[in-house]
Amino acid sequence: MGKISKKRKEVLEKYDLKQKYPLSEAVKVVKDITTTKFDASVDIDIRLGVDPRKADQMVRGVATLPHGTGKDLKVLVLCTPDKEDEAKEAGADYVGLDEYIKKIEGGWTDVDVIITMPAVMAKVGKLGRILGPRGLMPNPKSGTVTNDIGKAVKEVKMGKIDFKVDKFGIIHTSIGKVSFDAEKILDNAREMLNVVSKLKPASAKGTYFKSIHLSSTMSPGIAIDQNSITGI
Repeated sequence: MGKISKKRKEVLEKYDLKQKYPLSEAVKVVKDITTTKFDASVDIDIRLGVDPRKADQMVRGVATLPHGTGKDLKVLVLCTPDKEDEAKEAGADYVGLDEYIKKIEGGWTDVDVIITMPAVMAKVGKLGRILGPRGLMPNPKSGTVTNDIGKAVKEVKMGKIDFKVDKFGIIHTSIGKVSFDAEKILDNAREMLNVVSKLKPASAKGTYFKSIHLSSTMSPGIAIDQNSITGI
């Protein structure tokens, strides 16, 4: 068995690995046990009682976190010339079409979100093999394929996140930064759980929320007592 570091010992003394914590308390514990020198992300892992292999049990959605993610997301807008000014005014980092399609085909994917419009999806669709595995492919369900470019850009910049359950039935996403006040992290977590709750597939039987864990970058996960959360 490897030797436990001094920092790890200090962390383990601050909480009980076997205990499930009320969500409000778990937020405080995560802030307390985070020892990174940078402003770590706060993540939530939600294990659901669904079978993602079945199309009618694929849980995917969008949540607009009330306090944002704390990340300065880089947004690329692929659009026609008449929409370029709208995209730039809304805060898009990169705006264009053919030149960026060529860059992506060459391997460039240095963005966090790509927004486009229905009229150019025929061109953008060809990038699926590159963007799909990176989670960057625009999708109407997530609001990233739309004619209302300005609104879409603003929502992403304000904290709109796209999420989906993985092949193990788990949703993993960031809901803020450790530097956030505990109440802000709590608000974001509640909003995320509320959105996921509303997306329960009609065909999913048994327990929907199997487990919920809160953690920060490189910190252990804190198990959440689901009885402490109303509405799920």
